[in-house]
Amino acid sequence: MITRSPPHLIVYRGWLDKGKYTWSPFVTKIEFRLRHAGLRYTAEVGGPRVAPKGKIPYVDLSSLQNDAGTVPDLLGDTTFIIERLQSMDCLSQLNLNLTDEHKLNDLAIRALCEEKLCFYNMREKWLENYYVQRDKALWAVPYPMRVVIGFFIHRGVTHTLHGQGTGRFSDEEVRKLKTEVWQSIDNVLRQRLKPAMATEPAWILGGDAPTEADATLFGFIVSALVSESNPESRSLVKTFPSIIDYAERIHRRFFPDYEVWL
Repeated sequence: MITRSPPHLIVYRGWLDKGKYTWSPFVTKIEFRLRHAGLRYTAEVGGPRVAPKGKIPYVDLSSLQNDAGTVPDLLGDTTFIIERLQSMDCLSQLNLNLTDEHKLNDLAIRALCEEKLCFYNMREKWLENYYVQRDKALWAVPYPMRVVIGFFIHRGVTHTLHGQGTGRFSDEEVRKLKTEVWQSIDNVLRQRLKPAMATEPAWILGGDAPTEADATLFGFIVSALVSESNPESRSLVKTFPSIIDYAERIHRRFFPDYEVWL
């Protein structure tokens, strides 16, 4: 584990919610990577309007960069944030020593979460539980602008999901697909947790250390458990004991200062 001292970077999470996880799986993903590396950071609010790629999270690297003026201080998208911090020797390359087969498995797990489960979650949050999600995501926007902006977001999400395919499925079909994803993850984690000590984290690929897939997976598990706009997913994930055990072990090790989900 790499240990760093000041200076530290700033992570813009969209919500301050000090001592709490946010609803975004990608915020928790980057926070896990930073905490695992021992890299100090400060959580700030920020917002999509000033974010480099128009989305949360993003980071301010100005305190870490020596090439000021040649590289932007603000950087968005967790994949690019991680790559940039690795190039600065602030984060270790978790997948560096994986075999080609394990690298493929790691990539597949990340894609399962970020390119498949993400759309199921988007549907549940922005279409099925729109008002709860709108008021959380647009908490800083006053009425009546919140209504107007929310309308355009809803319309955009509806269009995106229809084009991607998830918007064409019935509720029962999406429920079946979500269950298949979480059941498959729980099946693997059950095997990973068996040889591990009762209180120590176990990792999705079965190694002694996490890979990038663990950062992503933990983020999506936490998002399902803490988001109030995905009640169906929250109830579903809670039925899988190995998933809960996996997440609780990581929480105790790396996020002891955060409120745990109920």
